[in-house]
Formats: sequence, structure tokens, C-alpha cells
Amino acid sequence: MASILHAQLATPSKLSLSWRHTLAPDSLASTSSHSHSSFAATKSKGRGNVVSMPIIRCNAQAAPGAVNLAPGTPVRPTSILVVGATGTLGRQIVRRALDEGYDVRCLVRPRPAPADFLRDWGATVVNADLSKPETIPATLVGIHTVIDCATGRPEEPIKTVDWEGKVALIQCAKAMGVQKFVFFSIHNCDKHPEVPLMEIKNCTEKFLRDSGQNHIIIRLCGFMQGLIGQYAVPILEEKSVWGTDAPTRIAYMDTQDIARLTFIALRNENVNGKLLTFAGPRAWTTQEVITLCERLAGQDANVTTVPVSVLRFTRQLTRLFEWTSDVADRLAFSEVLTSDTVFAVPMNETYNLLGVDAKDIVSLEKYLQDYFNNILKKLKDLKAQSKQTDIFF
Repeated sequence: MASILHAQLATPSKLSLSWRHTLAPDSLASTSSHSHSSFAATKSKGRGNVVSMPIIRCNAQAAPGAVNLAPGTPVRPTSILVVGATGTLGRQIVRRALDEGYDVRCLVRPRPAPADFLRDWGATVVNADLSKPETIPATLVGIHTVIDCATGRPEEPIKTVDWEGKVALIQCAKAMGVQKFVFFSIHNCDKHPEVPLMEIKNCTEKFLRDSGQNHIIIRLCGFMQGLIGQYAVPILEEKSVWGTDAPTRIAYMDTQDIARLTFIALRNENVNGKLLTFAGPRAWTTQEVITLCERLAGQDANVTTVPVSVLRFTRQLTRLFEWTSDVADRLAFSEVLTSDTVFAVPMNETYNLLGVDAKDIVSLEKYLQDYFNNILKKLKDLKAQSKQTDIFF
């Protein structure tokens, strides 16, 4: 079966895709009259490998040859595969699933330091790599639901995991009769085609919808957990905090709340095929987050402000050279996050659909207050212990 599926995944006629400034011509690059668009970018090589500014468009079409191989032995609805299980969101998905009694399998790339904490929690860990489609089918045997939290590593080309890997995963899930596919995307990804990561997310959404796979798409705005390393820790350690002069507002959400709402949606048949957006109770600017952290930490932050114009200039500069094109792609995403965009949506309709009380969603004030209270208490205890003068032999 694995060889048949691999043949299906590798057939060029199954997928329309062209991203010429990073994708080899012989890769998945056929065209179709039913495709939505195609990744496209002009490229001219001369001395120094200079490339022109690409115009990136996306197009995806589901593989018509991917067939459901059922009927077979029914799988339990509680059998799930979490992809990207070691990430900020992925580990909370795993933790919540185990707490709710699901049989959790985690797809993890082979690594020098194994993800033993997932096994310690009670999950099953299988080694596979989205950039190697032939490793995917075995991970899906006996799986009812796939929850995809994965994203590429910073050092990888964005398309490798976030596009090519996701296409292979969706095709394989459809072919092997997976009953439901949950895909995490980014809020407003359809409004920023100039940003490769957001355009890829939008394309993947389209591909998933066109595949015929039963699915739920969840767009996210931002994680509260990410603010700890970005602002809280540097303030406590009296290190520089990097911010921008942009008025961007982001409705951060606790990943534990995201995980809880995800499983509520998973059990609600009325949510099948829907696009949901999860956002926190309030949208915050960077300066408001820093001010909140300063108040809770009881000390001022050493803020280094990076003007948005500098980000734009850096992005344009890195676009000039082929070897820095991936850096420029990620700077493009940073530029959007530091523009005047608002990453927030009203949640009343979603709460009503899922039967959730808005009061049960953790606010950023509460989240950071709990963090600082715990850290400051530990620091106080350590300081008290260091002042003890009694010595026992």
C-alpha cells in the first residue's frame, strides 16, 4: 500500500504548483484548468546570483487520483495523529487529547534528542518527515483524525514543509480513508498574498477544501506563550526588549484554550467543513504588552525600537541575493505583523457555535500575572535560600 500511495503522491499530474525562484522545474509543476492560481516568481541569474523581486501567486488543486481505500477495519474515533507535536501549540494539543482519553500518536521528525516527554505523557511517537512523502503512509494506519500543527523550521525554505509536505499529508490522509483533518492556519492569510507563508497557508486551505477530505480549518492570531521569551524573560533579566513603532494589534490566545476549543469543535458535527478563527479577548499593541510586563515585573524594560521602515529595507536588501531569499520571506511575515493590521475577530458567534462561555477564556492580563507571580515567588525563595548562613556537617 505504501508504494502505491507514494506513486500517487509523486505523480506530477496530481498537483499544479510553480514557485520558480525556489522550486526545481521538474518538481510538482503541472497546470490545470481548474486550479485557483500558481506560485510564480521571475528570476534572472547574473553575477552574484541576483534575483528580481518575485510576484508570488498560489494555486492548488486536489489530486483526482487519490481514492479512499476503505472499506476496511473501522478505526476508533479516539485515534488521532498530531503532526508538529513538539511545537508550542502541538504539545498542548497532545496534552489535552491525552487528558480527554484520546489515543494519541505523534508524528515527529528523527532528531538527536528524542521527544521523550511525549512518551512520558502516554503518547505514541512515530518518526516521519513531511519533506519525505514516502515516510507518511505508515503513520496514518489506524488513524481516525489528523490534527496538523506543524510548521517549517526557521532554517528551512518555507515551501518544503508548509506547502509540499502539507500537500503530501492531505493527499495521503484522503487516500487512506482518514475521517477528519484539522488544519491550523493564520488569520487574514487570504489578504496578504505578498507574504509567502500566509499565501501558502491560504493555498493549503484551498487544497484541503478541494480534496474532498472532511476537515476543519482553524485560523489563529497569536500565542500568549510566545510573549514570555519575547518580553517577560528579557525584562526580568534586564536585557533588551525588541519592539516596533507600528500600531499593530494582536488578540493573543493561550494555547491551552486553543487546544480545548479545538477538541470541542472536533466533537461537534456542525463544525465539519467550516473555517473558524480563534482570537483572544482583547487585541494588544507591542507597547501595551511591554507596559503590562513592566507593571507585573515591577521594573522598567530596556526597549530597543526597530522602525518598520528598517524591516522593509532589510527585506528588500535580502531579496537581491538568492541565498538570502528565505530570510526575506520570513521578514515579509514580520513586516505584516508590524504593520497597521489588526489580528483580531469577534468571537461571540464562535463561542455560541461551540457552546463556550467567553468568561472561561484566559485573558492576557491573567496569563502574564500568573507567570510573573510564579517566577517572582521562585526568585524570592532562591534569594532567601542564598542568605542562609547555617552550615551543617
